[in-house]
Amino acid sequence: MSHPAEPALAIDPQARNLGIAAAILIAALVGVGLSLTIPLLSLEMERMGVSGAWIGLNTAIAGIASIIALPFVPKVAARIGIGRTLALSIATVVVTMLMFKLVFNFWAWFPIRFVFSIALGALFVLSEYWISTLAPADRRGLVMGIYATVLALGFAAGPSILALIGTSGWGPYLAGSALLLTASVPLLLARGLLPPLAEGPRRSFGAYLLALPVATFAAMGFGAVETGGFALLPIYGLRIGFDAESAAMLVTTVALGNVLLQMPLGLVADKVDKGKLLVGIAILGCIGAAALPATAGSQGWFQALLFVWGGIVGGLYTVGLAHLAARFEGPELAGANAAFVTLYNVGLTAGPPIVGAAMDVANPHGFAYALSALFLVVLAGAAIGAFRGR
Repeated sequence: MSHPAEPALAIDPQARNLGIAAAILIAALVGVGLSLTIPLLSLEMERMGVSGAWIGLNTAIAGIASIIALPFVPKVAARIGIGRTLALSIATVVVTMLMFKLVFNFWAWFPIRFVFSIALGALFVLSEYWISTLAPADRRGLVMGIYATVLALGFAAGPSILALIGTSGWGPYLAGSALLLTASVPLLLARGLLPPLAEGPRRSFGAYLLALPVATFAAMGFGAVETGGFALLPIYGLRIGFDAESAAMLVTTVALGNVLLQMPLGLVADKVDKGKLLVGIAILGCIGAAALPATAGSQGWFQALLFVWGGIVGGLYTVGLAHLAARFEGPELAGANAAFVTLYNVGLTAGPPIVGAAMDVANPHGFAYALSALFLVVLAGAAIGAFRGR
């Protein structure tokens, strides 16, 4: 296994910070475009008269595309260069964003969304590799916390843009493609600060999944909890007696906790063992989700718990990335990061049906019990890692 080392790219601290800022800005702009696209396409399919099941299947194509393609991104980047791969990915998401409107057909949206999602995934994998490589070893957790905070703000901005410009006509598609195209500006300005990747990963994709399982399983657990929780939390709120407006605001409560607590968690990650911190986050996440039914009778306590819980569990992604960067470098880090994002997409695809089924079996608190159980995935990764260590 590789050991931590400073990146091979020799640059001064100011240039290093500029490179990190450029990579974070690229990821944030992509996050804005993605968070705008998901509700926009769902609303458009509803107008087409598409059933809820088919809308869900079309949306799930994003996760499936990422699972299939992302393991190959580091090898492609090593062959043609990180800069070219990022530029090609930006061009692809801009073109496919416009194609959703040009080819306004539900069945055509399946292959378009497949290509769109692969390009988005490549942007996330390589941006995170860029950030991880340039981040100083003693401040890696803090840098990842800043990244997670900015990314969360980017995801929050997409729906707000839709609220301003509407969800019909060419306006939202042009706005989304313009935002995604803007990601090319920091890439051009910081192209001389891209990290080296002269060769592809040396291990198989499966080997990366097990090389640091507590981190990769944390990504999968977080993907399942995040998407399952965000998709069905308003429904849970309605079923425990909240009115529609209050139920919708529950998602905002979780998101605010996520935004505000990532940098503090990153600072903690720089001071303690990151693997043990991931285990602690999973345990607290499990306990917090299981405690939701006990606070359901009080809106104030329920929202307070969601705020703290949302911030803590968001650390699975933040600390998981920092843990990878502390253990790998160069092509090994690129391969591990691709495995991390792929496992996140596995969780993203599986989370909503698991939580939804639990709500049908144990109404209404199956929501809380399913989320609590999903944190066992992270603890299973820790157990696998401990077993392999022995």
